[in-house]
Amino acid sequence: MLGFIEATTENSKSVKELLKNLFERNFRFEEGLLCLLDGSKGLRKAVKETFGNYCLVQRCHWHKRENVVSYLSEKDTPIYRAKLQSAYSEPDYEKAKAKLIEIRNELSKINRSAANSLKEGLEETLTLHGLGLSAELGRSLSTTNCIENVNSKLGSYLRKIKHWKSPDMLARWIAMGLIETESRMRKINNHKKLYLLREALKTELKLEKSMVA
Repeated sequence: MLGFIEATTENSKSVKELLKNLFERNFRFEEGLLCLLDGSKGLRKAVKETFGNYCLVQRCHWHKRENVVSYLSEKDTPIYRAKLQSAYSEPDYEKAKAKLIEIRNELSKINRSAANSLKEGLEETLTLHGLGLSAELGRSLSTTNCIENVNSKLGSYLRKIKHWKSPDMLARWIAMGLIETESRMRKINNHKKLYLLREALKTELKLEKSMVA
């Protein structure tokens, strides 16, 4: 974990302040970043305005799937949850996209809101597919489970405290909670192939390749 900020919502201004703090600590991104996000417009705006052409956004499959099925009836929900899961599990970009478009066309006949939800940001849910790395890295980097798990463990660490005396107290406990949580975190699945992501990002973003010590 590299940092946190106290805010009431995920608005772009507060997120940009968090990223600014990382820059002041010499966070580097010139070789490209994959930014894994849920559907928050504030997060996406902050990331794109901060990193510009040095980043690609991967939208969370879980959030997209659950947003889509939230519009459906109780009868249709498990059917289309399974169809969306099957589409995103397809490692080939063209096949996955074709399945998603087919699902969207089906949804347009039974629920326009669900179809529009799937259409919104669809291409960004396939970023890893487009890079050819869905099979290698999709298990860890196609959903925001990594940060959701951290939030859950942090909540467990802090749940016994009922009264916060000051923002400084809250910050200290969150920092210690994150350090405690970090010791229990697992490595990214297939982490030895992360170098493939670095090279794919450089190629896709047309960044000059450089040797890294």
